[in-house]
Formats: sequence, structure tokens, C-alpha cells
Amino acid sequence: PFSKIPAARVLSGASKPEVAAASAGKILGRELRCVNIDFDCAPVVDVDTNPANPVIGSRSFSRDPSVVSAMGSAFIHAMQSETVAACAKHFPGHGDTSKDSHLELPTVAHSLARLRKIELPPFQAAVEAGVAAIMLAHVTVPALDLHYGVHPP
Repeated sequence: PFSKIPAARVLSGASKPEVAAASAGKILGRELRCVNIDFDCAPVVDVDTNPANPVIGSRSFSRDPSVVSAMGSAFIHAMQSETVAACAKHFPGHGDTSKDSHLELPTVAHSLARLRKIELPPFQAAVEAGVAAIMLAHVTVPALDLHYGVHPP
């Protein structure tokens, strides 16, 4: 049996949250590798800014992008040190939706400036940490969609 790892939000309450995230990533990586699994769709690096969000909640490390960035990076480094590829999700951010994207198509209606300030930094941190993959969210984000005539620089 696999170890029971606390939810990401619980880990953020530890006295040393980054160490807790790294420990979780290391344990998960080691156990997955022992059963020949070399890819895990974790961690969630969404910033949980909407208390009404029905799908992210405790899977997010925090409501603060800097905390999510630091903890996500620590988790990624630790998991990948066990030769299990990590996958940061749900790009470009699913933390401020109020619909379950498994049932409906949510819209993240923020400006590009807001996305750059809140939603995107954890993904940038994940890339800088060398994350193996990034999972896309099934959400619409008009500020990033060329269909809407927006052309981010």
C-alpha cells in the first residue's frame, strides 16, 4: 500500500511548508518508482483564490501565488529526484472558477495583468524548477485566446 499523504493545503500549514512539500514529493516519487510508475500528474499549482471553486480546494497549496510557487517547486524537485516525472497542473490556472470543469466549461475572465500577477507565477516557477510536463486546464481564458482578438506579448 502507498503512504497516505496529506492534502496540499494541509502541507502548507506545516511549520516548514516547503520541506513538507518536498517530503511529500519524495515519498510519492519513491513509492511510484518502486512499482515502475515514472510519471505523476502532480502537483496542482493552481492558486485557490475562489472559495466557491468546486474542484481545486485542498488540492492547492495556498491562496497565495508565492506560497504555491515555492511549495510546487519543492515538490517537483523532490519527486523528480526519485526519477518520476512531475506534471504541474492546471495551466493557465483553475483556482478562480466556480464551475466543475468535469461537468461544464468554466471561464477564467481575468485580465492579462491579473493572470501574470496571480495565476501564472506558479507555472513559471514550475518551469524554472525543471518540471517535466504541464497539464492544460479545460477552461476558457479570453485574455489568452487569440479567437477573442487578444494577442499577449
